[in-house]
Amino acid sequence: MKKLCLISALLITLASCGPKDQANTTVDYDNMIVRIAELEIAEEQLENYLSELNIEARVSMAEESGVISIFPLSHKETPTKITIVEIYANQSAYEAHLETPHFKKYKTITAEMVKSLKLIDMSAVDLETMPLIFEKLN
Repeated sequence: MKKLCLISALLITLASCGPKDQANTTVDYDNMIVRIAELEIAEEQLENYLSELNIEARVSMAEESGVISIFPLSHKETPTKITIVEIYANQSAYEAHLETPHFKKYKTITAEMVKSLKLIDMSAVDLETMPLIFEKLN
């Protein structure tokens, strides 16, 4: 069941039909926000957490044009360890995401489920290749 939840979250995130707010969010590759979130989830809460994560990722991808990716992954050998690759078009898109009702709901509901959270800001090494990642998924 746990594996099914993760696969569902991944597929729904990747197969999102596009943002509802079709505002032309311009992606400035030099100013994108790329972040890795490393979480450890309480084992007894894992299924509930994955359900909430699935909802948050799906809604973010579908409704926020500035959210380029919310890509949740679990460690194969330790499924309570979750890594989320987050990519936002720019700082404004990231800040707007933090203020959305669905993100605030996710943070509130999962607060007691998360044992640890580490946010790691990243920089793309090859900006020319980065867009090709998403093209290959079509």
